[in-house]
Amino acid sequence: MTQDERMDAAAGAAADVSAVQRRTVWVLSIGQVLGGLAFGVTISLGTVIAAAVSGDEAYAGLATAAITLGTALLAVPLAAFARRFGRRRSLASGMAIALIGVVLVVTAVRIGSFPLLLVAFLLIGAGQAANLQSRFAATDLATDRSRGRDLSIVVWATTIGAVLGPNLTAPGEKLGALFGMPTLTGAYVFTLAAQVLGILLYLVALRPDPLLLAQRVVAERAAARTAEAIAKPDRPVVARYAIFAVAAAHGVMVSVMAMTPVHLLHHGADLTIIGMTISLHIAGMYALSPVFGILADRIGRVQTILLGQGLLVAALLTASFGQDSNTSVTIGLILLGLGWSASTVAGSALLTEASSEERRTRRQGISDFTMSIVGAGGAVLAGIILGAIGYGGLAFVVGIAVVAVAALSPIALRSRASVR
Repeated sequence: MTQDERMDAAAGAAADVSAVQRRTVWVLSIGQVLGGLAFGVTISLGTVIAAAVSGDEAYAGLATAAITLGTALLAVPLAAFARRFGRRRSLASGMAIALIGVVLVVTAVRIGSFPLLLVAFLLIGAGQAANLQSRFAATDLATDRSRGRDLSIVVWATTIGAVLGPNLTAPGEKLGALFGMPTLTGAYVFTLAAQVLGILLYLVALRPDPLLLAQRVVAERAAARTAEAIAKPDRPVVARYAIFAVAAAHGVMVSVMAMTPVHLLHHGADLTIIGMTISLHIAGMYALSPVFGILADRIGRVQTILLGQGLLVAALLTASFGQDSNTSVTIGLILLGLGWSASTVAGSALLTEASSEERRTRRQGISDFTMSIVGAGGAVLAGIILGAIGYGGLAFVVGIAVVAVAALSPIALRSRASVR
């Protein structure tokens, strides 16, 4: 085959890859709706169930801690599994482990076993690890011109399930009663259904596997020496910056968000206001992610990360100086969600293109692990800081991470590949 023939064949393959990528984004988006719904139900009931089974409200927070720990522990193994067997099996496996966890939650409530309940929530963390991995799966076949947009579309799809899930608690209890399920576990009927549908979706519809196809295309394009390739030169310093930027933004967001209900409650806000504030915060996290994805593609990944840091600064200042106003705190939480979104979308895209094909999935797993651990640690430390120096002081302390991300940005900007 001549060089021209190889180029023509590569052009045809690129068209096929583009069609597969569009289909992949749609499948992943539907999977995120199902995964977000399942996770939304779990989070909304987890602390209540933990308090009921343990008999002590002091242990309520261990449910969220166990889920977060499970997410962190399973992020790297699932990424390694994806590297060897593809995204299809990895994502389905994560949701299958979470499905086992949900069944164990119901069992633990029925027999009144708190240790089993914590193990169950630990396994449910695998579902969240799969949800996080989905955003990276959207980049496997993406080009520089569409990587941020494709990733952000999948992130945006989480909004539907995350918002809908907590609202299924009441109808779930009625449905669960029909099946003889223990009190407080009825809504897990929806979780079980969503997990099963998600597993089937990935196994049946995520074909061809985007990661395995990407690996093959990279090899073929390298052999044909085409100009447009999915593989990129490895830039470990830029990759480490991307991991740091995503983890720092997540730590800032979780630290402030976790303590906001406590702060508002102490300032006389009722549960309706607290619920509305958190709902608007979640909307800020996901609703505009496509906007930030497009910005990351057009103005650059690092520039969009810096935009996210600016939004986080605005959020922290608003929440700190307006801590006595419910309206100011709510505005601060919306800005906090927007800053997290910009940083996470652009940082994830930057990590993907700063990593060579053979190192990419491992680093993506490390990023999700780091993100989860920092979030869990931030939530724990935030409670201590809140008790010591108050809500305004907490905002200023976590702002150190924002300053660090901005200060280190020139490291990533020096790389030509990190700009686009």
